[in-house]
Amino acid sequence: MREWPSSVEVAPSILSADFGRMREQVGEVLDAGARVIHIDVMDGHFVPVITFGPKMVADITDLIHDRGGFADVHLMIEQPERHIDQFAAAGADGITVHVETCPHLHRTLQAIHDLGCRAGVTLNPATPVAALEEAARYADVLLCMSVNPGFGGQAFIPATLDRLPVMRELAEGRAEPVQVEVDGGVGPATIADVHRAGANILVAGSAVFSTPVPGDAYRELVSLAAGHSRV
Repeated sequence: MREWPSSVEVAPSILSADFGRMREQVGEVLDAGARVIHIDVMDGHFVPVITFGPKMVADITDLIHDRGGFADVHLMIEQPERHIDQFAAAGADGITVHVETCPHLHRTLQAIHDLGCRAGVTLNPATPVAALEEAARYADVLLCMSVNPGFGGQAFIPATLDRLPVMRELAEGRAEPVQVEVDGGVGPATIADVHRAGANILVAGSAVFSTPVPGDAYRELVSLAAGHSRV
C-alpha cells in the first residue's frame, strides 16, 4: 500500500487535460515534479457529467508509478462500493468517496483498505463538515470540495477557508497521518489561502492543463504554495 505524501503537494487533475493526449500531458506534469495525479470519475448520476472509467485509470497508472507518483482516484459516483474493486485493479493508490453516496461509509472505507488502497472521504460544499467527524477515524485523506462537483473551471467558494481548519483539526486528532486535500477553483489567486487554511494536497485542474505549458503552470503553483506557511 503506497503512502500518501505528507508534504505539501500540488495535484494536477486530469479532468482538465486533453483526453487525446492524456499520457503525454500526465507525463509532462510528472516530469515537472508532480507526485500526486488527481483522477475525477463521474457517472452522470451523482453529478451531471460522465468522464471515464477504470480503463483510463489503467492506461496512466503505470506511467504515474514509474515516476514514483500516487494515483488519487476521486469517485463522484453513486454506489461507489460497487466499483472500487475495478479501480483498485486499475492501479489506484487512493480511492476517495463522498459521504453523500455512502450509507455504510465505514464499510466502504474498510473495503478500500482491504483492496490495498488508501481510503479517502469527501463532502459537497453544502454538507456540514460534522458529517466527516466519525469517518475521519478510518480515512487516510479528508477532501474538501471547494466547488460543487461535476465541472472543471468553476470559481472557488470562499466559505471553504472556514471549513478547511475544521478538517485539519479532525485530521490532527488521529494517531496515524491523515492528509487534508482541497479540490475546486484552486489556482494562482487561491492556492496560498487554501494552504494557509490547512490543506496540504492542493488539486488544480484548469489552472494547470488549460494553460499552454502545463509543466510551467504546475511549477508556478508549487512556488506560490511554498511561499506561504500555514497558521
